[in-house]
Amino acid sequence: MNTSIEVEYWVVDTDGELTEPGALAEVSERTEREFVEPLFELKTPPCETIGELRATFAEQLEEVLSTAAAEEKRLVPLGTPINCGAIDRRPSERGRIQKEVLGEDFAYAKYCAGTHIHVEKRNVADQLNTLIALDAALALVNSSPYLDGERVANSARAHCYRKKCYGDLPKHGQLWHYVDTVGEWCRRLEDRYEEFKRAALEEGIDEVAIEDNFSTDNVVWTPIRLRDEMPTVEWRSPDAALPSQLLRLADDLEMVMERVHNTNVEVESVSDSRHAGHVTDDGIRLPTFETACEFANSAIDDGLESADVVGYLDRMGFSVDDYHPISTRIDGRQYVTRGDARDLRLEYANRLEEDVDELVETVGV
Repeated sequence: MNTSIEVEYWVVDTDGELTEPGALAEVSERTEREFVEPLFELKTPPCETIGELRATFAEQLEEVLSTAAAEEKRLVPLGTPINCGAIDRRPSERGRIQKEVLGEDFAYAKYCAGTHIHVEKRNVADQLNTLIALDAALALVNSSPYLDGERVANSARAHCYRKKCYGDLPKHGQLWHYVDTVGEWCRRLEDRYEEFKRAALEEGIDEVAIEDNFSTDNVVWTPIRLRDEMPTVEWRSPDAALPSQLLRLADDLEMVMERVHNTNVEVESVSDSRHAGHVTDDGIRLPTFETACEFANSAIDDGLESADVVGYLDRMGFSVDDYHPISTRIDGRQYVTRGDARDLRLEYANRLEEDVDELVETVGV
């Protein structure tokens, strides 16, 4: 099953201060700047096996880090910068329209760095439902509990997107209910596009500008998306994290999604979070949507500190004991000063570089 990873990393200078990517965005056609100045994005091509994905990801990162060293820049694998000054959004018509429609709360998105995992489209309705049910797996790679120095949640990034950015248009940033058909999902996208368009028109945005910058394919942030141009089902919930952590997550996710293609997927009729959800050789049983949302909320708030989340992910086929999220390692303070945040960014820039060195050695790039 073809799988790929897109990851955003913060770029810092040798003092740990956020800076723009510069030459890092020009390393290849798969590296680019993000919508805010200090973010950099790397995209792998679709890979037929996790082994191929691991080798490709390691090779790409090694090349980027070589350029970064020459530029005296570092990459930081944290879901937020922890604490920093104001972050500027790169000028764009799309961003301007989003800010007009979503208001000041859209600014929270400027402090978020995440990971998107793409899996090849097959049994699409079952894939959508399974990814919705598996959203709590974001807890496996939570990487920052802090925003503006304050302790917010085990995943401050996911908290911001779901509880801050889309307050006036909640269906644009939340998990969607399970579907019976792909057509049902597409109709929801059409409804969200029309909803956004109406809100933009009410703010005085020109209709041509709306249509030029938004479509049903890109109007929502929702944690699960269908991408026609790849074509893939995309899971957008995880934080940015160390490359080895993301590869482990992609591996576990791919194994579950492979089973979706070869077995029956059913939704439980009764809510019982203590025993909800199972992935076995006989089939995949998803929890009720309400229970899946409870698990996802606990994953955001408490991460792997939640025994219910750990038990659920174990039943769903994830090797939970193999994960050691960064959030758990750096949590414990109610406030992190800007100086301490710079130190943490540099510490995890070091860890990312060590992580890539180990990956390169393992795959023999």
